[in-house]
Amino acid sequence: MVRSIFINTGSLSKLIVRRDRIRIALWIIGISFFTIIVPVTFADMYPDQQERDLMAETMKNPAMTAMVGHGDLDQYTIGAMTAHQMLLLTAVVVGLMNILLVTRHTRADEEEGRIELIRSLPTGRLSNINATFVVLVLVNVILGLITGIGLYVLGIESMNLEGSLLYGTALSVTGIFFASVTGVFAQLSESSRGVIGYSIAFLLIAYLVRAIGDVSNEIMSWISPLGWVTQTDVYSNNNWLPMVFMITLSIFLFILANYLNAIRDLEAAFFSARPGKQQASAYLQSPVGLAFRLQRTGTIAWAIGMLVMGLSYGSVFGDLESFFEGNEMLEQMLAVKEGYTLTEQFIPMLMMVIAILSAIPPLMSILKLTVEERKNRIEHMLSRVVSRYKLMGSYLVLSVLNGFIMISLAAIGLWTAGTAVMENGFSFGTIYGAALVYYPATLVMIGIAVLFIGFYPKLTNLIWIYVFYSFFVLYLGGLFQFPDWVGKLTPFGYIPQLPIEEMNWLSVLSLIAISIFFIIIGFIGYKRRDIEG
Repeated sequence: MVRSIFINTGSLSKLIVRRDRIRIALWIIGISFFTIIVPVTFADMYPDQQERDLMAETMKNPAMTAMVGHGDLDQYTIGAMTAHQMLLLTAVVVGLMNILLVTRHTRADEEEGRIELIRSLPTGRLSNINATFVVLVLVNVILGLITGIGLYVLGIESMNLEGSLLYGTALSVTGIFFASVTGVFAQLSESSRGVIGYSIAFLLIAYLVRAIGDVSNEIMSWISPLGWVTQTDVYSNNNWLPMVFMITLSIFLFILANYLNAIRDLEAAFFSARPGKQQASAYLQSPVGLAFRLQRTGTIAWAIGMLVMGLSYGSVFGDLESFFEGNEMLEQMLAVKEGYTLTEQFIPMLMMVIAILSAIPPLMSILKLTVEERKNRIEHMLSRVVSRYKLMGSYLVLSVLNGFIMISLAAIGLWTAGTAVMENGFSFGTIYGAALVYYPATLVMIGIAVLFIGFYPKLTNLIWIYVFYSFFVLYLGGLFQFPDWVGKLTPFGYIPQLPIEEMNWLSVLSLIAISIFFIIIGFIGYKRRDIEG
């Protein structure tokens, strides 16, 4: 009996790997690459202990503690610096990876009717959820081994074998933990959107509880699973005990997810959705209203995140002058200009990072149209008195507004925090102008997405590779001394670097014209092509 409910779990595991082989590989490569390249960069940026101690002093403020957690600031070696500044944030990304992958193969497949098809075959009742867990555990273990061994083979003196393996283990165990959390929510919520919402909310609450605890009450840090990650003291005391706690809790949650899955009906859930209104509101009866309703939760979450990111970056403005002074590696990354302070020279690079991150939510907004198309929801709308132009235009309007709001909130947060920590802060116009000048580049990215939707909807995910390319060549271009033309392959490379450069209206207006051209061509393609079924 017990064996029958798990039958063909191995075969389903192979199917999941087959379906997600590219997606999983990209996650592992991306996380591992950035994990391993950071200490190498730190070693070049802070070649002696005096510079590392100066960095440690910069990190001694509540805002940075809330953002990255506690660290060994008394012995701030390259290893301690890497663990302090990167481990927690990387663990959050690993948690997000597991949330998305588990949701995709549990509740999302159940919504699409795939689980019903699978259960019609000789498979057990609990085979699919356990196949998902098996694959995700293997993915996290592989990720932990690659990062742990990769950090050790760098040969950096302060990054010993035990610390490196603990670093990788912390990422693996964090991923396994959030896979188990998502597995439980997949039984509680009746929609994949709800599962992702609950799981990410749990992730954010864990992060906020840890942040409050690290700043004011250490006991609260121990309440949060993410607080356990920072309590490992990687490359310092190498405390393995928090990982034992987390893996024990993960096993309990795995068992709970299996139990809940076993006692519920297919497509049922323990959290029933609220009954909708009998009469839809006026805004919901239009394509733009419906599109906004589908994206409302994600948009609000991103808006809060962008504001918090701006506040976090702005909180370190008061210490930048002493931090940058004499650091040759950092000066290579800046657009050095005579007559400007180092903080002013840092603003363009900071705005570039904010602008690229701000481009992600509007791209997600416009690409939501292809998601709805793949789920066969578009035909119903187009069968009504809704034209294709009006449908795509609704998503485009939301995307354009989304991009403007995101970059504006980040700039407002940056200015607010910077004004609070600096004696002579920057004017709002300086900060807001330096951010908003990047908005035309975001419009070009939206235009490219519309072009893909209009002609090659199956290739829309290529836009994310382009976003990653833009970030990599512009953020690390000065460090790796890339030729100028490499940065000009992205629209963000044509933006004037305010406030240390003069405004280049020709470049900005040209980008707007290009975005309009792409959008028009994309609309024409969408009008003419077949809707995917």
